[in-house]
Amino acid sequence: MDDWRVLAIASLTGPAPKVWLVIVTVLAGCMLVLTNRRRRAAAMVGALVLAPALLVASVWDESRLRVVRDHPLEGVIALLVALAVLVAAGLWLRRRWPLFGLLAVFAMPFRVPLSLSGGTANLLVPLYLVVGVGAAAYVLTVFARERSPYRSRRDEAAALAAERAAQAARAARAAQEGMPLRERPPRAGDPALLRWLAWLLAVSLVVYAIQASYSPDFQQALQNTVFFYIPFAVLYVLMREIRWTAAMLRSALLVAVGLGIAFSLVGFVEYATRTIFLNPKLITTNNTHVYFTVNSLFYDPNIFGRYLSLTMILLVAGLLYGRAGRALWWSLAALAVMWACLLLTLSRTSLAALLLGMAVLAALRWKPSRALVAAVVVIVVGAAAVAASPHTFGLEQGFQGVSGGRGGLISGGVSLFADRPGWGWGSGSFVHEYRAHNPNLDTTLAASHTIPITVAAEQGLIGLAVYVALVVCAFTVVLRRSRGDPVHSAIAAAFTALVFHTMLYANFLEDPTTWALLAVGAALAATPRRAAAAGEPLSLRTLA
Repeated sequence: MDDWRVLAIASLTGPAPKVWLVIVTVLAGCMLVLTNRRRRAAAMVGALVLAPALLVASVWDESRLRVVRDHPLEGVIALLVALAVLVAAGLWLRRRWPLFGLLAVFAMPFRVPLSLSGGTANLLVPLYLVVGVGAAAYVLTVFARERSPYRSRRDEAAALAAERAAQAARAARAAQEGMPLRERPPRAGDPALLRWLAWLLAVSLVVYAIQASYSPDFQQALQNTVFFYIPFAVLYVLMREIRWTAAMLRSALLVAVGLGIAFSLVGFVEYATRTIFLNPKLITTNNTHVYFTVNSLFYDPNIFGRYLSLTMILLVAGLLYGRAGRALWWSLAALAVMWACLLLTLSRTSLAALLLGMAVLAALRWKPSRALVAAVVVIVVGAAAVAASPHTFGLEQGFQGVSGGRGGLISGGVSLFADRPGWGWGSGSFVHEYRAHNPNLDTTLAASHTIPITVAAEQGLIGLAVYVALVVCAFTVVLRRSRGDPVHSAIAAAFTALVFHTMLYANFLEDPTTWALLAVGAALAATPRRAAAAGEPLSLRTLA
């Protein structure tokens, strides 16, 4: 037994983890691109089993696992109990599958600080639990040989065929009555484009793992893959399987808005009492500056600001396409609360992302001339705010002040890319190489906050080409059919604001919101133009 355990650990330590990491991402990629449900479920199980096994093997010798090492039988029993609870929760969820989307939206913002590899990481533990239960429900349903509650290509094809038959019947009836038929036939989804999106997501994961093999900080690349890319890829697959009807979309938005208000109230308490949760560095910063920054239950005020900005954009999309007395006033009150707390975060990046998202909504809702007028008004208001309090926005300190001291990171990242432009320094290596190239660095700020710069420095032109192709394809998916459509407009504006935020504060594929927006956008793009044949029309008109 001891020999078997030694061999098992040895297979996951030394140089072997680099190969195993590639295998894990290949399984995740297969999960994204395969159309056969059984093969997809098998790939999902493989990825979800191997990823945590790699992580445990990487920290096996640390003191925190001494109890497990010294009491292996108890560890195995605990693992079996956890699996039993997971299966039981999956059996419960598989009969209530739409609830998974709401649980995921609810769990997405919550982060739990945990000690990891000598440091503290803020991990999305509640979301991991939801994804694990959702994966169990999916796998159990797929292998149970029962009628699946998930949407399939056959369902979409049947819905489209039914709508086409109804359209043909209406055309025949109109021809008999001599009446012109002005209704357009339903448009099919974008299967080729969605396949490209899935393939590019899969290629991004595999290329990242391959380039981690020569990274000087393989542990960071491993953690990024295990904690972000694998579970979020599973989240994408599961959210693609949900039928996003108007009721589902409305419920998801209400959950997000409710959380935004709750987080804002916590932020107001922080500001009133001058207390900060979770972030010792932010506490020190507030103690040494005249201003006070709130972060609510988020570790970082910029991540909190991102959440508020995206939630406000989604809510405004509903207001632009429909107004109803009481709902309108409640929506405006919610926007006022979140806007006030967003100002208290002092997150310039989030404010800019919010303005950009509003501009996209205006451009998709009205004629370009009206959108231009709205943009001018926004610019004037923003300029007035900056002029009234320039020190708040760091303008007194030049570009370094505006960028929060990140100008050196940008130039340093460009320099790293210039030194090795082809293949980069390796996945997850930016902090290590930046400090190695700047030994006299007099700051703790060394992590890149600009995603293209990070990708260029770590993965070179290879990774940069994959990243650009993914962003272009993703924008094509979310922007198609978005003009005049409230749901598609909301997704497109929120995704645009998110991508802009990543240009100044990183976290693209490391943010579950990216995967969730793409999943919902892809699910909507896969449906016919008229979704009435499959159920309730996809519209946010009832939101406001």
